[in-house]
Amino acid sequence: MTPPSRYPRRTVLLLSAGATILTHSLSSAFAAPAAPVHIAPQSMAQALVTLGHQTGRNIIFTSDAVAHLRAPAVDGTLSPDDAVRRLLRGSGLKAEAMPDGGVIIRKDPSARPKSQRLREAQAHDIEQIVATGHRTRSVMSVSGDEMQTLMPGQSPMQALDLLPGVTFTNVDPWGNNEQNSSIYVHGFNQNQLGYTMDGVPLGAGAYGNYNGLSPQRAAISEDIGSTSLSSGAGALGTTSTSNLGGTIEFTTRDPKQKAGATINQTFGSYSTFRTFARVDTGNFGKGNSAYMAFARQDARPWNLGNANRQGGYQVNGKFVHKGENTTITAYFDWQNKAEPNTQGLTAPTDLYARGAFFPDLNAAMAGYPAESSTKAGPATPNNKYYFSAAQRTDYLTYLKISHRFSPNLNWDNQLYFHYDDGAGVVATSIRTNAILTILGSYLDPTGTKYIKNGQFTYSVAGIDPKVWNATGGTGFAVRTTEYSDYRGGLISTLHYRLGHHNIELGGWYERNNNEQGRYWYPLTQNDTLTPYTRPTNPLFTQWNNAFYTNTFVTHLQDSWKVTSRLTLTAGFKSEMVYTNGTLPVAALPQSLASSVKGAKTIVDTSTHTVAGGTIPSYKPFLPAFGALWNVTQHEQLFANIQENMNSFAATGYGSTSPWAVSDQADFEKFKRSGKPETSWTYETGLRTSHPINTRILTGISGQLEYYHVDFFNRLGTISPPGQGISGVGNTVANLGSVSTNGMDMSFTLRFGPHFSIYDAVSYVSSIYGNDFMDGATLYATKDKKIPAIPAWSDKFAVNYNQGGFNAQFSGSYMGVRPGTITNSVMVPPRVQLAFSSSYTFHQIPHMNSLKLQFNASNLTNARSWSTIAAGDANTYTGYPTAPRMFFGTVSAAF
Repeated sequence: MTPPSRYPRRTVLLLSAGATILTHSLSSAFAAPAAPVHIAPQSMAQALVTLGHQTGRNIIFTSDAVAHLRAPAVDGTLSPDDAVRRLLRGSGLKAEAMPDGGVIIRKDPSARPKSQRLREAQAHDIEQIVATGHRTRSVMSVSGDEMQTLMPGQSPMQALDLLPGVTFTNVDPWGNNEQNSSIYVHGFNQNQLGYTMDGVPLGAGAYGNYNGLSPQRAAISEDIGSTSLSSGAGALGTTSTSNLGGTIEFTTRDPKQKAGATINQTFGSYSTFRTFARVDTGNFGKGNSAYMAFARQDARPWNLGNANRQGGYQVNGKFVHKGENTTITAYFDWQNKAEPNTQGLTAPTDLYARGAFFPDLNAAMAGYPAESSTKAGPATPNNKYYFSAAQRTDYLTYLKISHRFSPNLNWDNQLYFHYDDGAGVVATSIRTNAILTILGSYLDPTGTKYIKNGQFTYSVAGIDPKVWNATGGTGFAVRTTEYSDYRGGLISTLHYRLGHHNIELGGWYERNNNEQGRYWYPLTQNDTLTPYTRPTNPLFTQWNNAFYTNTFVTHLQDSWKVTSRLTLTAGFKSEMVYTNGTLPVAALPQSLASSVKGAKTIVDTSTHTVAGGTIPSYKPFLPAFGALWNVTQHEQLFANIQENMNSFAATGYGSTSPWAVSDQADFEKFKRSGKPETSWTYETGLRTSHPINTRILTGISGQLEYYHVDFFNRLGTISPPGQGISGVGNTVANLGSVSTNGMDMSFTLRFGPHFSIYDAVSYVSSIYGNDFMDGATLYATKDKKIPAIPAWSDKFAVNYNQGGFNAQFSGSYMGVRPGTITNSVMVPPRVQLAFSSSYTFHQIPHMNSLKLQFNASNLTNARSWSTIAAGDANTYTGYPTAPRMFFGTVSAAF
């Protein structure tokens, strides 16, 4: 935001015009009631920009006055006078009033400014571990600096686990493995939340995402500035059609004002080698700045052999132009990675981790019976894959233009485009009835000798030689699920201030073309394939789906400042999502069949698989109401009521989607009577940010929240009764409602400027409202708890910093979780502890700083289940927790 150095005295920032008051004193110029102020530690220039927006005052400064200065965090309900004084404290700057009511920032010749080292230390000392947003709904955030303290290079999703009401699990210490990643927020799973980055929609959070990508693929971890959660109810302008349970917003860092470079190198357990490098141009031209960043991660998955690697490459670039009335931001991201997947285990079991045979094919073949054997594989059903991996390549870019037409009118426009090419690759044993039924249907559909009860089976006369030979003669075959996604859109929002009203009108359009296919490949001793290469020339295509989706979302909201202490908001959004799903290649009906007693052949000519068609997800009126009351200077009461919709997933076979049924009649029936999932969220709470003048305790901040959610039209995949071989496949049905009640409490206690304790405790009760039938089986789920969600959880962090030293001890407790939909089996509780310490050296020749950091995860080396996939009887699928690991990071800034 500052001008180029060759114009050191030109004024370049005139921000957030508001009502002016004719006065010549700072106090009178800023004579306004206390209001919420939330400013993270950052450059002084950007902090003053943010303050101008939040207070509605004109703030003018010159480039040389703020050059190289850092501002501390300012968070609380403050008068503009107090806020600007806190920002400038110890900086060597002073604020002078202007006749129009604005303020000009100048150097104070009588002050003795602290050194840059002390200012940066001060900004870090008073930063909150978790920041609470001052809005009519619950909003909490974790800064990018705190993310890197917890674990350098970690997924921003994993940082959310520090927040109340959030349960995040992953087998990977960085939280990067997408195949088994899981997050629950107030009873909703990851596919029922909304995700954005810098306003760009990231889709529904699904593995093999059909309309987006994960945040760790959208931006390098070190370039994330903050991760925010609006639990229960997100902003009306959020670009998501899946945010039933709230929204998760990621914000990337802006370029620095001063030219420089940063290099981080992480070493650690299991041959971890992560490199991050970033170069900032600093300010150039007229208000321009940019950076380029690069990351490479390489590590051995902890449960696999030395030949297995996880990680890849990623590049980010960001350009910002800040003019007097116009801000232009351009962003680019490219990433290419391969993540070997961890197999879950059918639990309860004494096993903990399965691993994989790769690259030892001889050991894999020795572990399974030969072609003629009728014996099952070892440790069935927990036998090993040869390998499994997720391969992903993404390109993401956006251009955002924000223009201020007048002090009361702003217009934001954002164009974005995303391309994804990915595959899930599995080299699996063919010695299971389910796999043989698929392979046999395509490779030897008349092999009746090997069919029993409607399925191919090895238990009759060994494996069909045609299937054995066609798949390579090793007893293994490679299955891929391949994805491509082209999507782009426009987001446009008008902000208009009219008296005490702030009116927001916005629209979002997206076109998404995505395709998914299932392919099978042979695996021979001469061509064993690997987890890191895409196979070619498949034996056959099992199925291929193609979807074309147009999304139209508009919203209108008014925020009315009734009094200096009370703000009311009301608005609505309208969602229209039209998806045309087609099946260029439909699966053979018999390849999806289940066992049928007495069947003699698997040939089926009477079943017609779904041909596809268009189904809309449409809700013209989704209202939202909120209130914010500043009870005191330090305490706020908030309340929010909001309705949301989850549009139908644009996916096919194997998913909970209208296009996942295998009968066109069922598809047409759903098209006539099916309804998208919806929810009503009610939340209320109390926030506080209060200084305390005692010798020991000097401040407390936190939030207490109660919420209730009514979830309607819950969709599930079930089998029709008596489906038989001619009624093959599943259908999608309305399984009823879910009711959720819960409370979150989080607080930070401050003991002087150097020591703080954070804790967050949550309780949630999420209950099924109905029983349901699956085939001929009744599942008594009514009044049972939603599986995989702990009723009680707690997170804490103890932080100490002094000068350049910082240490943090953190942990989380996850209570008992139901492992099945009928709550017949429970998953034991889980405790995770971690430690981080660092020291930053300053005043090193030719360097701004040098930081040494140490991290340890799972300190007690606890063996517990991380992610679980719920079962429907007496078992569930459990994924192990990564063992204790150690990491060291060297960071140099120039």
